[in-house]
Amino acid sequence: MRRIFTLLTLILFIGYQANAQQDPMFTKYMFNSLVYNPAYAGAKDHLAIGLLHRTQWWGIDGAPHTQSFTIHSPLKNERVGVGLSAVNDIIGPTRTTGANLSYAYRIPFGKAKLAIGLQGGVTNWRADWTKLNIQQGGDEAFQDQSPSKWIPNFGAGLYFYTDRFYIGAGVPQMLEYDLRDEAQTEIYAKTYRHYFFSAGVAIPLKGDDLVFKPSILVKNVGLLSNLSKTDAFQNIGAPTEFDVDLSLLFFQQFWVGASFRSAIEAFDDTSSFDSIDAWISYMMMNGLRIGLAYDYTLTKLQQPAKGSFEVMLGYEFNYKTKKAVTPRYF
Repeated sequence: MRRIFTLLTLILFIGYQANAQQDPMFTKYMFNSLVYNPAYAGAKDHLAIGLLHRTQWWGIDGAPHTQSFTIHSPLKNERVGVGLSAVNDIIGPTRTTGANLSYAYRIPFGKAKLAIGLQGGVTNWRADWTKLNIQQGGDEAFQDQSPSKWIPNFGAGLYFYTDRFYIGAGVPQMLEYDLRDEAQTEIYAKTYRHYFFSAGVAIPLKGDDLVFKPSILVKNVGLLSNLSKTDAFQNIGAPTEFDVDLSLLFFQQFWVGASFRSAIEAFDDTSSFDSIDAWISYMMMNGLRIGLAYDYTLTKLQQPAKGSFEVMLGYEFNYKTKKAVTPRYF
């Protein structure tokens, strides 16, 4: 197990050197949209709060643990939405914690709306290398036993939606940082820009008592980063990943779904399929929403690990009626 922990940590540390600021992965992304797209702020037309915990590769010591918190609402000027999102990500001896304030302006297009969003915030990355069993003493990559970096950034997004359909694009971290300026090592380190593209539709099968909702999320790292003048920054190992989800909503309260996560490169044998997932969510009459998700890993990590899981809590308000209401589809 120690070997697995050490190998996993070194892999993730190398990933940090190439891409220090990771955007989180969630199976329940449809309930966590503000993390990926600031234009989602206020889209529910009432105050909404969400908490989510994810344990990746359960059973492996040092595997990722991620928590997120989101809160957003429209203002009295209903064209304006504001929000706050925070993410805490623990991987082995490293921890990344960040928070962003979001602003969205919504433009009506008949029964649809186009939201234009901006956000700004800061992320702190830190590590404790004393937790590692480093076999080669004097390794320059680990000379600083407790590195810590503060990384300010801003993001932008677009979100076009109706009651039955949505499509969005978000870039949570617009700025890319070269982190080698003060380093005494040849190891390259840079934060890369992440892109998120999403779409979904709600199809009533039996009025509002049974609704079918397919959706997709596509994630890309460093789409335009190959324009860098530094050769080492042009080779990005992270594949373009997608999540396809199919779900059914019963009586506006009980939601059950299944999804498939993979990389586009998996179809040409340069990557691998990632996981198949199942999830449920229940909306109580008082506005409280609870949910669970489980990922069955399709890679070789399924042997030492026991899959991944998520736990979600949410609460939705309605200022106009002063009571909780049934959830929107998106």
